[in-house]
Amino acid sequence: MDPDPGAHVVNAVIQARASSTRLPGKVLRPLAGRSVLGWVVRAAAASPGIDNVVVATSTEADDDAVAEEAARHGALVARGPLDDVLARFAVAVESYPADAVVRLTADCPLLDPLLIGQLVAQWRAQPSLDYLSTVLVRTLPRGFDAELVRTAVLAEQIATAQGADREHVTSGVYAHPERYSCAGIVVSPPADDLRVTLDTVEDWSVIEGIVAELGDRVGDWREVVAVLRSRPDLAALNQHVEQKKVAR
Repeated sequence: MDPDPGAHVVNAVIQARASSTRLPGKVLRPLAGRSVLGWVVRAAAASPGIDNVVVATSTEADDDAVAEEAARHGALVARGPLDDVLARFAVAVESYPADAVVRLTADCPLLDPLLIGQLVAQWRAQPSLDYLSTVLVRTLPRGFDAELVRTAVLAEQIATAQGADREHVTSGVYAHPERYSCAGIVVSPPADDLRVTLDTVEDWSVIEGIVAELGDRVGDWREVVAVLRSRPDLAALNQHVEQKKVAR
């Protein structure tokens, strides 16, 4: 095997905060014996090709507990402004340098490490790509979202992005495919009608139901989809929940 691709450092950066408008404290909620954040850190650490796991939280006192929980689960910690998520990523890449980062969010406890590993492997095979994700064309349930971006491209966004693009971190990249080379993972059959991210009480009921079926282990998107297809009563609980849109 060519040793050169392995020379690229890829870190997972998980954005996390205690404050949430719809479900405050959600990332610290206990789920089958560990916090939601603990689930996400475990999935990131289990992902093939990830070198370091960093939790990017804010410098607010409310997020001291988030930083402590991240460290307890073995993650590195970076802290920056609450309302400027890109600035938090800047701290993360300055503190823990990497050639690319995989952006994850702390409200997706069922993340599948193998999907994350696919992104990393594809980028290492073609490191000229600026952006790869599981959501460029969404075929997976919401809650398996992972985005890889080259650090040089992220640095451009940190320096120039404004408004909503600073909150959504990567929207200034994938919105400009004429400028950035983008690629994605799609699955078949599509399951993008399903939702396993945590924003509301209804989402929590769905996630608890899935974990009751599958137990305390890292996510496998096929197993999660199988549970929800076999339990339409469970899948229906949060089908009315609308994801916040990227305001541009």
